[in-house]
Amino acid sequence: MLFTSYQFILFVLIALILYYVAPKRIQWIVLLCMNMLFYLYAGLSGIIFIVTTIITTYAGARLICREKDRSVRFIEEHKGDISRDEKKKLKNISLRKQKMFLTIVLFINFGILAVLKYTNMFIVTFTTFNTVDFVLPMGISFYTFQSTGYMIDVYRGVADAEKNPFRYALFVSFFPQLVQGPISRWNDLKKSLLESHAFSWINIQYGFERILWGYFKKMVIADRAAIGLATIQSDVSVYYGAYAFVGMLLYAIDLYADFTGGIDITIGVAQMFGITLPENFRRPFFSKSIAEYWRRWHITLGVWFKTYVFYPVSVSGIVKKWNKFGKKHCGKYLTKLGISALCLFPVWICNGLWHGARWSYIFYGMYYFVILLAEVAVEPLRDNILEICHLDKNALPYRILQTLKTWLIIF
Repeated sequence: MLFTSYQFILFVLIALILYYVAPKRIQWIVLLCMNMLFYLYAGLSGIIFIVTTIITTYAGARLICREKDRSVRFIEEHKGDISRDEKKKLKNISLRKQKMFLTIVLFINFGILAVLKYTNMFIVTFTTFNTVDFVLPMGISFYTFQSTGYMIDVYRGVADAEKNPFRYALFVSFFPQLVQGPISRWNDLKKSLLESHAFSWINIQYGFERILWGYFKKMVIADRAAIGLATIQSDVSVYYGAYAFVGMLLYAIDLYADFTGGIDITIGVAQMFGITLPENFRRPFFSKSIAEYWRRWHITLGVWFKTYVFYPVSVSGIVKKWNKFGKKHCGKYLTKLGISALCLFPVWICNGLWHGARWSYIFYGMYYFVILLAEVAVEPLRDNILEICHLDKNALPYRILQTLKTWLIIF
């Protein structure tokens, strides 16, 4: 069900009426039912996969939480009978069990995502077999990342495992998010998602305004830019040179307006229900570096990679070993550069694969990996040049120059 379809508008209208007519104590149940109907409309086969994700991540989180509680309770009850070393051993055993639950559930869910999304890429690259005609379930990348992020948070102890499976199902399946995100975290969304909401004209008005702005971006700006882009791409023997430059700009406009328009619609629809979703863009084309650009573009995806890929790698054994070796043999500069490379590489491999199941997307990820590593590499030289030339990096001319440089790299 596309955001720009009449069916979507009608679905949202019916969902709003049912949501606010229903008794407040069952509003979340009404919303859960609407989520399932929305997903069912996209295809019966797809609902099997989202339900599998809901069941496995819910059960995994509960098992982790139960194992934590069991271990703490046992140690507390026998604190006078067991030694310090025995307590440490019991904690390690419990932690291994929790890690086993986490690993199994992550393997199941990322395995499903990998098989459905990347099988044909593997077949084309490494075999001569015919490709498989998989139907990719709607929003599988978004709900997989959101649900596995929740489970990792429970494992880390920064989120409590939800006891009610249906409330958790609402978090995973909230229908406005399934098409284009954003990727929410349990601690940030659970309160406004699960609590009851009185009808509010303010929420309806602001949500409607945000939706209209999103439709303007998608249907006026993005769709018009797409026509020009398609014309230029239709015959490269005619449209070359300056046309290629214009096509590059049109593609950037099309992509940005379409994506941010979709996010505006998502956030606006959620606000009409009284639910607050995280912002996903913050004026990315005003960025003065590629690192800043990726902190402003698809913010929730970047936060997910930083939280669940970058940070774990940064405290991993291989990084610690390189840090120790580098400080002893390579100096501070090369040590920092090596750590940056080790931490950024898996992030940008994953980022490339997230965007599509083609090698071009992996090269896209590697392009940004190289650029970001280059920014880290030249930072000391840049600062020295600015200091020697008595230039202020906060001065307007320098900021404009940096922004134009960022545009060039992105476009």
